[in-house]
Amino acid sequence: MIKFRSVSLVVLIVVTSLFAGIACSRQDAPPAAAPNAGPAVVPASQSAMPAGMPPMGAQAAVETISGEVAETMDASNYTYLRVKSARGDVWVATAKVPVKVGEKVVVPLESEMRDFHSASLKRDFPVIYFVTGISREGEPAPPPMAVGHGMGSAPTAPQAPVKVEPVAPPAGGSSIADVWANRAKLAGKTVTVRGTVVKFNGGILDRNWIHLQDGSGKAADGTNDLTVTTDAVVKVGEVITVAGTVVVDKDFGSGYAYALMLEKAKIK
Repeated sequence: MIKFRSVSLVVLIVVTSLFAGIACSRQDAPPAAAPNAGPAVVPASQSAMPAGMPPMGAQAAVETISGEVAETMDASNYTYLRVKSARGDVWVATAKVPVKVGEKVVVPLESEMRDFHSASLKRDFPVIYFVTGISREGEPAPPPMAVGHGMGSAPTAPQAPVKVEPVAPPAGGSSIADVWANRAKLAGKTVTVRGTVVKFNGGILDRNWIHLQDGSGKAADGTNDLTVTTDAVVKVGEVITVAGTVVVDKDFGSGYAYALMLEKAKIK
């Protein structure tokens, strides 16, 4: 009887500990962002990530496949490929690249998207991988994407920090800090800003993602950085002028929400 009571006591302690751990984890979960709670629910470095991507710093090994290109098509700035591999047919998308049916390629399976709809192709993909790039068999593989830098996020190589010099607003345009300060009044309107590209993530949710800074605003509250979506391809470090529609409190689900964005932007 004493032995039975001891075992029961141990079980009770373990179960109690588990429930306490669950309660703590729920209490520690970040609350949903209020309308004026800053730039995003997640840090800017993770703000362009598809749902399901691992957190920043989780440097997991990237699986690769090799196989023959069975189908390929270009849409906007991207190349879509169906690769026949040992695991079956795999759809991948990458920045536009010349490739022919029958070529043998190696592909890193970096960013998986399920039930993805391509507006430009007017086609649905049950599963597709957005990748940094492809290589032909025998060629060196492209550098892996930075895990955690990909919805926002996405097929890009690790990006070194960029020095941002102050940039004057374009004629008739606004500074990034001014857009933040007046975002409620500017919602739905087209604004023009100029700044340095500090991050570029391509081919996520059928668009490219840019983080733009012009030296205005404060890093402490995120008002120095503007998230921009576009179909254009730019390089990190470039100073560009863009015009797009101001969108506030944009929620993509899965915890990825933005207090401010510039959508469907065009490079001037």
